[in-house]
Amino acid sequence: MTQAFTSLRRGALALGLGLALAACAPARVERPANLRADVPLQGIDVPATGQWPAQDWWRNYNDPQLDQLIDMALKGSPDLAQARSRVDTAQQSVRIAAAQAGLRIDGSAQVARQRLSENGMIPPKFLGFTWYNQADLGVQLQYDFDWWGKKRNSVDAALDQARSAQAQHAAAALALQSSVADTYFGFLADRQRALLAGELVANAERMERIATLRVKQGVDLSDTVQQARSQVASARQAKVAYEGSAAIRRAALATLVGVAPADLPTLADRPLPTVDGALPANASVDLIARRPDIAASRWQVEAALKQTDVARAQFFPDFSLTAMAGLSSIDMDKVFNGSSRVFGLTPALHLPIFEGGALEANYGYSKSELSAAVAQYNATVIAAARDVATQALSARQVADSRVQQAEQMDAASRMVATSDARARQGVRDAREALGARAQLIQQRDGDIELQGQALSADVALAKALGGGYRADTGADDTRTDSTSHGAAQP
Repeated sequence: MTQAFTSLRRGALALGLGLALAACAPARVERPANLRADVPLQGIDVPATGQWPAQDWWRNYNDPQLDQLIDMALKGSPDLAQARSRVDTAQQSVRIAAAQAGLRIDGSAQVARQRLSENGMIPPKFLGFTWYNQADLGVQLQYDFDWWGKKRNSVDAALDQARSAQAQHAAAALALQSSVADTYFGFLADRQRALLAGELVANAERMERIATLRVKQGVDLSDTVQQARSQVASARQAKVAYEGSAAIRRAALATLVGVAPADLPTLADRPLPTVDGALPANASVDLIARRPDIAASRWQVEAALKQTDVARAQFFPDFSLTAMAGLSSIDMDKVFNGSSRVFGLTPALHLPIFEGGALEANYGYSKSELSAAVAQYNATVIAAARDVATQALSARQVADSRVQQAEQMDAASRMVATSDARARQGVRDAREALGARAQLIQQRDGDIELQGQALSADVALAKALGGGYRADTGADDTRTDSTSHGAAQP
């Protein structure tokens, strides 16, 4: 009785010493107050009547060819597969962290045959045998009391890392989708401009034929023919340039999709869709939940915050309980007899009395990681604001330019109509009408160029707005609580 009381006193003394040492632990790090809650977009002179991109935002262009290309890219991109592997790795890390928490049960079974030394502590002549068999069967249970939340916070940190990896995967998918859409629309624009260049070549060749006849008839000087030939060569050069650019974009599409250019589906010429380029009214606030890169950075902050709790919990004592039950016998025939039962109960207390500054260094490192994560998050928010503002203003600038371009096209069309009428009446020859038609073709080419720029800005704006991504805002309420078995955080 006295011995048990003495053991109890020693245990209480050790626990009191541990708690006294834990009183020297640093204060718990609170949630950073300098995290930006909105994106600074006030003052941008762009329409605020637009809609947020949908999850499949590219389908709003109503182009089956684009739908097929993006579907192929999402299935075959190696970059996306690499991002997916990072998500899988992070999810396995969650399982590892969860497996290290809570109750652990191990079973064991072993049979050994051993010879005793004749010069040992107990010589075989006193036991009556030299060789013997040892059979052991048992179950061991180990339970770690997570009073300070060290393991619980480790699991939560791993969960946050997994969510960050998922957001990074969404960002990679969005980058791939926008690259395919931008390259595809650039391909269509090049094809249309190549066709217009073909019309310009035919128009210039007619001008060359007329100039050649007039020189032969002595009406004009020979320089007129050279000038006409120069215009033909210039138009042909533009046609070759647009066709070459279209071929390059087609090869780029094949690379993005993950196939050889020969395996890319046939892409028919299609008119370019129209866009508006307006911003959602709540872009400055809701963008934080709709940009995958911002969400990924925010989850990194959450993970770093949980790691500071893990590092702080190292200052507190750990208490575990191990229980063992089984059967043990040196006689194989008596293994399963009741007399072969063995039991054991082992409480254990770990006290961090002297760690040579390792605990303080580890805690300081976790705080510096948190500061770096906060800085990265705020920098990502500012970069997102710059991205959105740049793309929105670019879209607005292109839209304004297209208004002026439409007026020039209208004027060129009227000039063609007037020149054709004069040519039919015999007032002027065909050169005036051909010249007016060349100007109209050039204006149409400029309009297609601006329309391609508008589409490029619209795709970039959809990417800047998150491309339909939505952060899991309720993640804090769905954390795994399987490791919470003790008191709350101190």
